[in-house]
Amino acid sequence: LQNVHGGIEDGEYDSYLLAKSYFHVREYDRSAYFTRNCVSPVPKFLHLYATYMSKEKKRLDNMTDSSVVSSVSHAKDFSELLSILRTEHSQQSLDAYCLYLYGVILKKLDLTDIAVRVFVEAINAEPTLWSAWLELAPLVNDKRMLESLKLPNHWMKSIFEGYTYIELFQNDEGIKIFEHLQKNGFSKCIFIPTLLAIAYSNKRDVDRSIDIFQHLQSVDPFRLDNLDSYSNLLFVKDMKTEMSHLAHKVVEINKYSPETCCVVGNYYSIRSDHYKAVMYFQRALKLNPRYLSAWTLMGHEFMEMKNTNAAIQSYRQAVEVNKRDFRAWYGLGQAYEILKMTFYSLYYYKAAQQLRPYDSRMLVALGETYEKLNKVADALKCYQKAYNVGDIEGVALYSMAKLYEKQGETEKAIPAFLKFCSDEKLIADKASLCHAYMTLGNYYEKIDDLDKASYFAYKCLDYEEMKREAESLLKSIASKRAHKATTSAATAT
Repeated sequence: LQNVHGGIEDGEYDSYLLAKSYFHVREYDRSAYFTRNCVSPVPKFLHLYATYMSKEKKRLDNMTDSSVVSSVSHAKDFSELLSILRTEHSQQSLDAYCLYLYGVILKKLDLTDIAVRVFVEAINAEPTLWSAWLELAPLVNDKRMLESLKLPNHWMKSIFEGYTYIELFQNDEGIKIFEHLQKNGFSKCIFIPTLLAIAYSNKRDVDRSIDIFQHLQSVDPFRLDNLDSYSNLLFVKDMKTEMSHLAHKVVEINKYSPETCCVVGNYYSIRSDHYKAVMYFQRALKLNPRYLSAWTLMGHEFMEMKNTNAAIQSYRQAVEVNKRDFRAWYGLGQAYEILKMTFYSLYYYKAAQQLRPYDSRMLVALGETYEKLNKVADALKCYQKAYNVGDIEGVALYSMAKLYEKQGETEKAIPAFLKFCSDEKLIADKASLCHAYMTLGNYYEKIDDLDKASYFAYKCLDYEEMKREAESLLKSIASKRAHKATTSAATAT
């Protein structure tokens, strides 16, 4: 008999409350013990979930280094629990919550296909179980797979689709869904603007993303969720004062949360105190060993400290937590590039580029690696595509022109150099600009287009390192002009 407590039999209610109290204070074995004979759905789930949490806690506590996510299979740890859930699943006696737990264990064991099916079952049984949606999202590989999932026609599905599109870096689709939801009853839902801020950040619209986060701070000032993403944006914009205020604020709210440790780590990083930054990222990982941001950011810090091996270890753990973290793949590519292990570097840059196909930074890095391997055609394709998708760093054309020049294909290099120089104000690297001007000046002087040659030579006079070469070129141009003048005068007489 079940009473008003919903899913809890009268005779099991006291045991359930006691076990729930133990669960909240993280005494998982005691929680599991006092619900071991319960048969009603809620205490039964608590028993299974407490058993799972106990195994997981012991596994993490027994690691030689608690800040390393084990990459080995956890089959031994969860074999008994898996056996119970598998049997009950085959008898169709698992409710939505137990199905969710079954999916979590399958996912941990890398049994991805079965995990997807089980999460979909859990969601259909209880559409508002957000934890199941959240576990399912990283398993969705592309838009086609997302559309093929048999999900319930529920408002939660729209939130999941928007969230997953942003996870897949298909930001425009995600933004469209969330803006529609905001207009249709979800205007006060704080989760939605947070995801919009992340989407705009992915699209490199950093100012808009920061504006949303600042608005959220005024609406819900004690919320810590995603503040690590906000601090990353402040870091990118070099907003040291705002970063300092944020760091002090989060420490006051909760000193011992992974988000706080990440924000404080970023605060030390922006001050170039890399040792302290690493210490705080390690603290975040002690609190949550699967905290993705901390692994990736710690990798960046180790790169700054020239500790390439430690950086590789951090990036590998980030990929272990989430295989879609393009920053970790890109970081691995950079680390192996420093170690001059070019084939490894190529593999990781390719992985990053597949995750972010329209990010010019990935394409340029890939092009440079192909160039090192003397795969000229592949390198040129990468540089051309990087320019076509919108070259963020403004280096693709220059790299392409230099490669043509190196190959002795001057006629192809010149148009690329001209395009590169067309908006000199946007070019940060003045040495590249100066080299381009000098190359163009020499080319036009050689083909006797002396006006253009003179124009580019004069441009080079502004740069100390090229001044002498430019002056020499201008003398050569002047000499040619004088010779032309003499020749034309002689012809006239």
